[in-house]
Amino acid sequence: MKTDVIIIGAGAAGLFCAAEAGKRGRHVLVLDHAKKVGRKILMSGGGRCNFTNMYCSPENFISSNPHFCKSALNQYSQWDFITLVNEYEIPHHEKTLGQLFCDDSAKDIVNLLLNECQKQNVGIQTQTDILSIERENNGFSLKTNRGEMWCESLVVATGGLSMPKLGATPFGYKVAEQFGHNVLPTRAGLVPFTLHDQDKAVLAELTGVAVPVTATCDQISFNESMLFTHRGLSGPSMLQISSYWQPGQTLEIDLNPRHDLATFLQQEQKKSPKAQLINVLTHHYPKRMVQTMLPYLDIVNKPMNQYQGKQLEQIAEKIHQWRIKPNGTEGYRTAEVTLGGVDTDQFSSKTMESKLVPNLFFVGEVLDVTGWLGGYNFQWAWSSGWVAGQNC
Repeated sequence: MKTDVIIIGAGAAGLFCAAEAGKRGRHVLVLDHAKKVGRKILMSGGGRCNFTNMYCSPENFISSNPHFCKSALNQYSQWDFITLVNEYEIPHHEKTLGQLFCDDSAKDIVNLLLNECQKQNVGIQTQTDILSIERENNGFSLKTNRGEMWCESLVVATGGLSMPKLGATPFGYKVAEQFGHNVLPTRAGLVPFTLHDQDKAVLAELTGVAVPVTATCDQISFNESMLFTHRGLSGPSMLQISSYWQPGQTLEIDLNPRHDLATFLQQEQKKSPKAQLINVLTHHYPKRMVQTMLPYLDIVNKPMNQYQGKQLEQIAEKIHQWRIKPNGTEGYRTAEVTLGGVDTDQFSSKTMESKLVPNLFFVGEVLDVTGWLGGYNFQWAWSSGWVAGQNC
C-alpha cells in the first residue's frame, strides 16, 4: 500500500499533524498500536483536558535547546487553537493561571481532531504494530502486522514514556536512533515525590491535606498548592518543581507564602499572650497539620508569652524555609510527561524535519521539549504537529 504521509501515533500531535497535512491535499494514514485513539487526551485534566494555556510562551518549556520551541509556538499559537475550539463551539473555562479546560469532557477535543481528520479523508488504523522501517526510494517502507506500506514522508508522533498503562513505549526513540539521531537521557516529569521512610512515617498522617506553598529547587520557584499523600508530596507545586529536581537535591518549601509569619506571631503574642502556639497557627493551617508539623520541625508548643527574643522569628523561618530531601519520584507510572528525548539539534525548528534524513519528521513529546503543568504540553503538540503538517 502506498500513500504520501504516514504518521505513527494517534495522539494529540499525530492527529493534528494529519489533519493539517490533509488540508494540503496530501494522502495521510495514521497508525497506532492501541485500540483507541487519543487515550492520553481522554485521561488528561481529570477527563476534561487542559487543552492549552492563555499565557503560553517559550519560557514555559524545558529543553537542552530552549530556543527550539520558539518558531513552532510562533507559527501556531494558543490563540490559533482557541479559535479552532471556538469554531467547534466547545464550551470551556479558565481554571487558574490561564489553564483552559473543557466544561464537559475531553471527548470534545478528541472529536474535534477526528472531525478535522475526517474532513481531509485521513485514514486512521489502530491495533497496528510496526515491525520495521526502512529508507527506500526517497521514502520509507514499513512492515506491520497488517501488511507492508510505503510513504513519501514519515512523521513520528509516538509520545514519551509517561503513563505506560496508556500504551507509552520507547518506540519513537528507537526509530530516532535507527536513523542516526541522538536521544538525550529521559526521566519522569510532572510527577509526585516519594519520601524517605523517616519523613513518610510522620507526614503520611497528613494524607489528603492541601496547602498553598512556594516550592523552590535550583533557583526555580512555583507558587501553587501542595498535597500530602500516603507516599509523599504531590499537587501542582510539586509536579511543577519535579521537572527541575535531580536525585539527591533538597527542596525548599515555604509553607506560608502569603503572609509574614514572624510579624503575625509577634502580633498574636501581644493580642493573646496566653494562647498556645498550636492554636494560633490554626488561623493559617488545618489543626491536624499543625499538630503533626510542629514536632516534625522541632518547634516546641507553649503559650505565646513564653517565647523570648528571636524565638518567634526562628519558628517563622522554619515554616517559611522547610527543607526536605525527597527519596525520589513515583516515576513514569504516574508522570504526566517525559523529560529529555530526541535531540532537537538535529531537526529544523521551522519544519520539524530531520536534518539527517529528508522527509522524516518528529513531533510532540517524543522530542526533547517538555512544558510546564497547565496545558503547555498540549500546546506543544498542536504547534509542532501544525508545523510538520505544513511541510510533510
